Amino acid sequence: QVQLVESGGGLVQAGGSLRLSCAASGTIFKINVMGWYRQAPGKQRELVADISEGGSTDYADSVKGRFTISRDNAKSTVYLQMNSLKPEDTAVYYCYAQGANFATWDVWGQGTQVTVSS
Repeated sequence: QVQLVESGGGLVQAGGSLRLSCAASGTIFKINVMGWYRQAPGKQRELVADISEGGSTDYADSVKGRFTISRDNAKSTVYLQMNSLKPEDTAVYYCYAQGANFATWDVWGQGTQVTVSS
């Protein structure tokens, strides 16, 4: 069974930076996609960014140019560097991974709170 453990959330002033990390553990043969979603109070969960095993990335328009996603395949870890944070980035950030062992699987992390004060 694959599990994801997130770290790096917290409180930061507008214009500041935070780096989120998410490590996958368990029996892992292959991780196809790793990514970050977020959910603000009263809103639906939305994709922030994701990255393929080969390094192809996709970003929400609202974070392009400010956030950078990267991954270390050897460590089964994905990172989200968040710069120039805005109050509207405040949300619970969830790590996501999709992979394959003998069958495909997908898992979510427990979420980490990011709060940006104005």
